[in-house]
Amino acid sequence: MEAVLSSVVIGAGQAGLSTAFHLARRGLRPGPDFVVLDANPAPGGAWQHRWSSLTMADVHGVAALPGLAVPAASGSEPANVVVPNYFADYEARYAVPVIRPVAVHRVTEVDGLLRVEGAGRSWWSRTLVNATGTWERPFIPYYPGAESFAGAQLHTHDYDGPDRFAGQHVIVVGGGASAVQLLAELSEVATTTWVTRQEPRWRTTPFTETAGRDAVALVEERVRRGLPPLSVVSVTGLALREQEQEAHRRGVYQRKPMFQRITPTGVVWADGRQQGADAILWATGFRPDVAHLAALGLRSAAGGIQLDGTSAVRDPRVQLVGYGPSASTIGANRAGRTAALGVTRQLAMSDGPAGSAVQLRATA
Repeated sequence: MEAVLSSVVIGAGQAGLSTAFHLARRGLRPGPDFVVLDANPAPGGAWQHRWSSLTMADVHGVAALPGLAVPAASGSEPANVVVPNYFADYEARYAVPVIRPVAVHRVTEVDGLLRVEGAGRSWWSRTLVNATGTWERPFIPYYPGAESFAGAQLHTHDYDGPDRFAGQHVIVVGGGASAVQLLAELSEVATTTWVTRQEPRWRTTPFTETAGRDAVALVEERVRRGLPPLSVVSVTGLALREQEQEAHRRGVYQRKPMFQRITPTGVVWADGRQQGADAILWATGFRPDVAHLAALGLRSAAGGIQLDGTSAVRDPRVQLVGYGPSASTIGANRAGRTAALGVTRQLAMSDGPAGSAVQLRATA
């Protein structure tokens, strides 16, 4: 026999931990009423997988989790150590009921309940908060000849620092913040070519709290209409931080339009000119990690999951955080609170009080 939980949170990154905090604040008991399933073997979310050359100075804007400030750290400390340690402390301090490693592979509806399956087990719940983010869905567009390239091709998901590229020529593809950051550090040990599909949008005004809210609102409007989400950076524009100003002075950010095809030794532009390369780094972003929700039929005809706040319009029992406007530190904490409100609202509408231990036969 297995109890029916009030909620299951999938993912223990910033959005998932924030949601857990607010669920507890709204009266759900960690463990008996809700659990957090995390695919990683240790705390830290996607931060534990970031490249070691990414320091706390590079991520000075990382948002604190609710109720506990990010500990003071020198700018040179690696973010993939400091932030996971902070998350681990947070989990312990607030007794977040994380079960790991559990990679959820399917969520279905059975007799009016949500069945969450992963790691050979299943959990039954009245509501669900999906906080899986995007890290496990790196996106690499296909270009003719890609399979023939003799050098290294990798995505930022697999980037482990600039040292392996010393003395090489690296083509960096992508128009987002990661491309700008990686170009700066690569250019110190290698020569680079920057390629983007569109002209980069540079931000010339300060990025204030108001500007951040406005950017999140623009992305929220897309998911409210059921469109595939854009990144928050796509609407904020690119800004060169202090550590990238030197690269700018050296002419690193001279963008070229997309190449037409890839050859064994480099790329060919539309006019037939060629550029040799030892490596191609695809800083082309990520897609939402939501394939395990497919059986719930949440997608709209426009291709995205339509949301009202964080509630899936097609099934309000499901909340999505780390999706669209909350797939960044700007919106994650606010989304966690909104999702907790959505959960308790749904529980209030369902039969029985939140946290009731309805029993059913386990089918795992």
